[in-house]
Amino acid sequence: MIHRSVRALKRSTGIVMTVMICLAIASPAAAAIPGAPKFDGADTAWLLLCATLVLMMTIPGLALFYGGMVRRKNVLSTLMQSFILVAIVSIQWVLFGYSLAFSPGSAFIGALSWAGLAGVSATQPYAAYSATVPHQAYMIYQCMFAVITPALITGAIAERMSFKGFLVFSIMWITLIYDPLAHWVWGVGGWIHEMGALDFAGGTVVHISSGVAALAAALMVGPRRSYGRDPMPPHNLTMTVTGAGLLWVGWFGFNAGSSLAADGLAVSAFVATHLGASAATLTWVAAEWWIGGKPTVLGAASGAVAGLVAITPASGYVGPGAAIVIGGVAGALCYSAVRMKSRFGYDDALDVVGVHAVGGIWGALATGLFASVLVNAAGANGLLYGNPRQLLIQATAVVATMAFSFVGSTILLRVTDALVGLRVMDEAEQIGLDLSEHEEAAYAFEA
Repeated sequence: MIHRSVRALKRSTGIVMTVMICLAIASPAAAAIPGAPKFDGADTAWLLLCATLVLMMTIPGLALFYGGMVRRKNVLSTLMQSFILVAIVSIQWVLFGYSLAFSPGSAFIGALSWAGLAGVSATQPYAAYSATVPHQAYMIYQCMFAVITPALITGAIAERMSFKGFLVFSIMWITLIYDPLAHWVWGVGGWIHEMGALDFAGGTVVHISSGVAALAAALMVGPRRSYGRDPMPPHNLTMTVTGAGLLWVGWFGFNAGSSLAADGLAVSAFVATHLGASAATLTWVAAEWWIGGKPTVLGAASGAVAGLVAITPASGYVGPGAAIVIGGVAGALCYSAVRMKSRFGYDDALDVVGVHAVGGIWGALATGLFASVLVNAAGANGLLYGNPRQLLIQATAVVATMAFSFVGSTILLRVTDALVGLRVMDEAEQIGLDLSEHEEAAYAFEA
């Protein structure tokens, strides 16, 4: 029965890919229209630079960050997951993902009018998103957000999920969870956007969605063999800290780039991002030092990422003081969440839930507390500036994102398990995924 389902899936996938490729060939991006608005060179250069920085967050940033935290026998498989997602998601994004996420459609999903980038100009803006950069520049920038989001999930199922299951789940997840959610929050007519929720650079779309999906995946796949009995320390913290540094630098593209212009809002988001990360690094290390007796390098790296996650939705709406508070709370809060995972019995191998889900939730709610139109006139005031309704709107967006991602991810994981299986066999897990899944070893040792 499963073999028949797999054959059917392959046939249907082949048909879909053929149709989309034909659309891409038959529908080239629109040429320049005489008399249409021209793009701004500085804004375009800034956005393309930021797109490059966000790509750097996935490869090599996240790949190194996660790769150093797994055991030596699984480092290549972990690197591969981030690397291959860049290729998979980029093609999906151009063929139909961007259209589903950002083209005008219903309140819940975009249409296929931009499939194959039909009408997505490389020389003319699309004013609904930005009047100063070419539509294709905005598209490729958003592509890098789509790339990193499913890559974040991989930390929860590291060292035990089959590569085939990972591929099938990732393709379905980016299409059926990420694309609709991006449309809800950022797309023209998206219902969360129309409700007035503020998410400057992806607190709900990227971090809450991936963190909650990671929880679903950790529960579905189950813990690693000997989890809780045998020590499973990171095999290369030098690699992890290097990855964390690349994430910190790349995050300026993530947040400051979301202004879509080389302007004062980009400067404000840049400053808020740096201060949020700095404050969270200090509070995570302080909490760890107080409770555990020693400040660790892994703790400093994890704290920085927690602060970056939390400040992401608020970065374009809050000032420096609020950014420090948001980051400071995030460091201590995410540290506590990571410590508590053993009490709940789930194996979130690389702390995706504690950092991205918890940090993202706090950041989204904190936006409803600290947002100010003095920072961004296109935003709204939060509770502390006389608008308690904004906090309610933010909470509604958080709950909707959590429910959609958890339920949807659970369904997709079950479908994946029925089609190709989620987890490698015990023997394969014991020898490591590098050898069992890829027939390679990260490190060669002479006899």
